[in-house]
Amino acid sequence: MVRRSVLFSPGDKPDLMQKAAMGDADVVVFDLEDAVAPADKRDARDAVCEVLADLEADCEIAVRVNPIGLGAMTDLEAILEGPRPDSIMVPKTEDATDIQRVQARLAETGVSCPVLALIESAAGVLRADEIATVDATDALLFGAEDLAADIGATRTSEGIEVLYARERTVIAASAAGIDAIDIVYTDYGDTDGLREETTFARQLGYDGKMAIHPDQVPVINDAFTPSDDDIEWAERVLAARDRSETGVFEVDGEMIDAPLIAQAERILERADEAEN
Repeated sequence: MVRRSVLFSPGDKPDLMQKAAMGDADVVVFDLEDAVAPADKRDARDAVCEVLADLEADCEIAVRVNPIGLGAMTDLEAILEGPRPDSIMVPKTEDATDIQRVQARLAETGVSCPVLALIESAAGVLRADEIATVDATDALLFGAEDLAADIGATRTSEGIEVLYARERTVIAASAAGIDAIDIVYTDYGDTDGLREETTFARQLGYDGKMAIHPDQVPVINDAFTPSDDDIEWAERVLAARDRSETGVFEVDGEMIDAPLIAQAERILERADEAEN
């Protein structure tokens, strides 16, 4: 399952949810948390359930519930009564027990469903490795804005104040063999800035990026899809590996060893996922 782009849509806006699900995002998140005012939570649950009942989408559909202890279980009770989403997103995940509680609730209703854990607090960052290894956890998503508020940091365009947490999240996800999804780029009209930041996220090792506007999706998908030049290089590397009788060999004047072979394999894997 490819998760290059993860697009959020407000859970109290049925038309926007349906439109988002028909777009090009790999994952569409029906949001019951930040996008919905407290007084509208019940109506939003009803709206999400109605859309899920009628929806036929090719993308992964997730529902972001409210934080544990602040409505998550009420959200789950509502959305598990009818047609279910493909995955559940848990915001402000602070330790493994948050995901285990969701996992247990799903099991009570006979549901096996991937859980996407948002890491957006100091506690969550420090326990990201524990959160990543819970059986139900299928991705870690890094939320820089909430983290900055939690630790009292000032957000900057360079993002140095959250770089350690951003790197720690992707490393925890990689160690657990699950997806790592990068931060939202809040200036959705700045295509060049989004492209630059998405390229940097890919360089850090992220598998995808969150989006808050449909116009961001093509830029994100493109950045996380290997280019033709990358694919051709990877094919040459693996072809040379198959011919080589040694562990180290040369391709295009470059010495190739195990790490670069792994990189070539990953490029072709990503390209195949993007095609399908």
